Amino acid sequence: MKTTDKMNPLEWRASLGLASIFGLRMLGMFIILPVFALYAGHLPGGDDKVLVGIALGAYGLTQALLQIPLGWLSDRIGRKPVIAGGLVIFALGSFVAASAGSIGGIILGRVIQGAGAISAAIIALTADLTREQHRTKAMALIGVTIGLTFSASMILAPVLYPHIGVPGIFAMTGVLALLAIGVSQWVVPDSPHAPQRAPRASFSLVLRHAELLRLNWGIFALHASLMATFVVVPQSLVQAGLPQSDHWKLYLPVMAGSFILMIPGVALSHGKWRKAVFLASVAVLLAAQAILFTGLGSVRGIATGLTVFFVAFNVLEASLPSLVTVVTPPGTKGTATGIYSSIQFLGAFCGGALAGLLSKHWGSDVVPVFCAGLTTIWLAVAWPMQVKKAS
Repeated sequence: MKTTDKMNPLEWRASLGLASIFGLRMLGMFIILPVFALYAGHLPGGDDKVLVGIALGAYGLTQALLQIPLGWLSDRIGRKPVIAGGLVIFALGSFVAASAGSIGGIILGRVIQGAGAISAAIIALTADLTREQHRTKAMALIGVTIGLTFSASMILAPVLYPHIGVPGIFAMTGVLALLAIGVSQWVVPDSPHAPQRAPRASFSLVLRHAELLRLNWGIFALHASLMATFVVVPQSLVQAGLPQSDHWKLYLPVMAGSFILMIPGVALSHGKWRKAVFLASVAVLLAAQAILFTGLGSVRGIATGLTVFFVAFNVLEASLPSLVTVVTPPGTKGTATGIYSSIQFLGAFCGGALAGLLSKHWGSDVVPVFCAGLTTIWLAVAWPMQVKKAS
């Protein structure tokens, strides 16, 4: 058997360590989604759905602004210093949000959380520490970890909320972010590539790259839809007759079912089936929005729509970063992943803010229509994609 047939111990160590850092950090982003819209109603200013949407997506704005410069900086000074610094800033934002007594204070904390913009550095370090033939597996592990983190968030938040409240949840995520610094320093191997000065043309080269543009629109649409969905779903569940304290009973089977159903997609999301699985997943995401549009008034309809949504979400979340590292031009991984991550979090901010605005003026039913529009454009943009390793 060839030695390249399996990931080696260093690749496993790197992948698991970086996936755990990504997961611990994303926990801080995701865990308030099932409970915040209901909690905000008790805060000064929290009855404004636009402000609630902004609070949910505010971290995405500073993420969008800082992923590119921090991805570029990781090419210059190394990945690990950027990752450690970003985790400290994220923890600070978590503690600010934990001590906030108004919706404005929560927004400030979320903005500071987002300034710890390390996604690009983590993706680039994963690419540094894995061979190309195993990179999809490593990125899929990160994607699956994000999915597991999201699932855990959906289940844990309704259980923790009655005991420690949203402030306690924020404080918990700050502590976890500080613990993740130890993982980055002592578990994750050092990059084999010395920091380098990126060519001046790298930004324009990446911004004009057709295949990267397709992928960048995809991650924008995916995370805008995610954040928009959870502006309206918690309240819709309460209105449909499911008390907030019982939401975990819906999220647990939804997440378990979506993970089982995503396995074939992830298994086929490389090689000759890569494009077909990718396009099929985008189509499934569109179908999920149609189900949510017709089912927001019932618990069963919401559960079905969310299950279909997360089947597609998990496959796409695993596939997109791997595709970025495959097609990006040589020497620009940090820059390309920085732009990709910026657009990902810009999508989260826009999705939360626009969903709050739309639901405030036109009702919750219009939010799945908005998400379906984004996904339809994505399907059209992705259809002619060419997945080839950059030379």
